[in-house]
Amino acid sequence: MCGREICLSRRRGLRARWSEVTISERDNLDTFMTADLRQIVEGVLLVFAALFPIVNPLGGAPIFLAMTSDYAPEERASLAWRVTVNAFILLVASVATGTYVLEFFGLSVPVVQVGGGVVVSTLGWRLLQDPSAVDRPSPQAAPQRRNLAFYPLTMPLTVGPGSISVAITIGANHPDSVRSLLINVPAILIGVTLVSATVFVAYRYADRLSRMIGETGMTVLLRLSAFILLCIGVQIVWNGASALLRTLPG
Repeated sequence: MCGREICLSRRRGLRARWSEVTISERDNLDTFMTADLRQIVEGVLLVFAALFPIVNPLGGAPIFLAMTSDYAPEERASLAWRVTVNAFILLVASVATGTYVLEFFGLSVPVVQVGGGVVVSTLGWRLLQDPSAVDRPSPQAAPQRRNLAFYPLTMPLTVGPGSISVAITIGANHPDSVRSLLINVPAILIGVTLVSATVFVAYRYADRLSRMIGETGMTVLLRLSAFILLCIGVQIVWNGASALLRTLPG
């Protein structure tokens, strides 16, 4: 009887320890997933905050409306969707392959970060000082009733050199592990999708947005976004400069 009681006691002890290990592993897994989810959310916010002021769909909506003034609502909606798809493809391609193209020319990632960060900071400063600093094509310069989906509505009205520079800078940090890849890719795709969604909403309902927001509200929104963009640009420059300084001897 004593032997059976000892065995039962040992089994209960093993089960208790196994239960404690399982609970600990679950807690670690939950903490691990929470940290990854937080990094994805932060990445989405970074991508959106960096691209939205430069893409500036609210600022482009009145021009889109002027260049499609003789379009039927259904045609304008279809055109807005095509511009949205084109913008999404251009931004994702710039993030995914832009740095590889630069590496083909022998440029290091920190140098790209410094150069791209300076460009981002400069654009943010210009937009902060003057919201009209981003050049827009003149509506009268484009002939009417032709396919405007790619040029000039997608490029350069929606995704211009500034947007491409920001996208390349965002993609300058290559994932160094599978986990980092699984965090960065969803964050970039979701962030670009959100920016593209704002393009579609702004262009699809351009007439309503212009009446609802007004010129003053659009200027305030753009200046606030420009300040955030300026701060992001300074941070990108610091990241690249820190990496370059660490390579110096001594």
